[in-house]
Amino acid sequence: MNDTTSKPALPDHLSGNPRSPHFVEECFQHEIGIRFNGKERTDVEEYCISEGWIKIPSPKALDRRGQPLLITLKGTVEAYYI
Repeated sequence: MNDTTSKPALPDHLSGNPRSPHFVEECFQHEIGIRFNGKERTDVEEYCISEGWIKIPSPKALDRRGQPLLITLKGTVEAYYI
């Protein structure tokens, strides 16, 4: 099967928030998978591979704009296209 649409390389630091300077729209046209400490994570909002952290939304706490607060978890991060 030939893949005529080439996928852009995943950056070292990527955010899912369009207001962030680390948001890259071309990457989100394809489905992205995150493996954190050897386990699949589906709730990752932002990651940095070189610094080894991910940010996930808090289940209940909101900031003053109504957005969920982000919790930082440190470990081994792998990002890939599904």
